[in-house]
Amino acid sequence: MTTKDAFTEDGWTRARRAPLVAGLAISIADPGGPIEAAKESMATLKNAVNPPTHEQLLTEVALDIQTMSQSRENPLKGFKPSGPNPGEAVLDELRGVLTIVSAHATPEESAAFGAWLVAAAQAAAEAAKDGGFLGFGAQQVSDREQAMVDQVRAAVAGAASSDALRLA
Repeated sequence: MTTKDAFTEDGWTRARRAPLVAGLAISIADPGGPIEAAKESMATLKNAVNPPTHEQLLTEVALDIQTMSQSRENPLKGFKPSGPNPGEAVLDELRGVLTIVSAHATPEESAAFGAWLVAAAQAAAEAAKDGGFLGFGAQQVSDREQAMVDQVRAAVAGAASSDALRLA
């Protein structure tokens, strides 16, 4: 069981915001209007406070996010993707967080954490329909959103592969 105490302050901050960063990846990949952005943000937050499994690490991260949200603190505070490609900056952040998590957590917790990040991106992508007119002809997940979900999935898989090589 991995707890918050296993991490440095910076490591914990990055782990705590990671599910929200994964959702943010979708908004960056295919920016929509304010309603779409709000729906994506709400889906991401809902996913972040309700992890898909009950590993100790995921539970502690979710509780921290919930506490911050209830006290009107921004769990993404301090993270601003920059550079010419903000989507790549988000993916780099997720890869870095997965490296931090795998250094402190059990392999099962690391795998569950990675799956949670993919689920967060998928939840954001499915939160609002894209395109069409008055809802007719709209896609549930746009091509750019799906491409970003696939990139988040690849980043998680790549981080898991590099961790396995490091442990071998």
